[in-house]
Amino acid sequence: MKSISLLSGYIYLVLAVITGIASNGFLKTTEGFTKLSPTIFCVTSIIVCLFCLSKAMTIIPVGFTYATYGALTITAVTLFGILKYNQSPNIYGTLGLILIIAGVVLLNIFGKVK
Repeated sequence: MKSISLLSGYIYLVLAVITGIASNGFLKTTEGFTKLSPTIFCVTSIIVCLFCLSKAMTIIPVGFTYATYGALTITAVTLFGILKYNQSPNIYGTLGLILIIAGVVLLNIFGKVK
């Protein structure tokens, strides 16, 4: 039996996604790790992110966990870049994001681990 429940695993996964978005979204503000406050924020949030991701992987299969984390983080950071930095992906970037999301949805619906 696992040490945490399935719900706890998903809560840790959500926290990992949120802190992953925070660390990656604000990474540009560190200006190459030359600004102390944003650097401390980014380093702290990525440590929390990795901790939460590792806790989620103790109950949720690794492939599902990492694929879901990756897809949600990539998509959210792209949206963050659009809103905060006015960076718009081209048609290929948009298509890539759609394929990433579709792949994770398919994995979570049909990719049962034995």
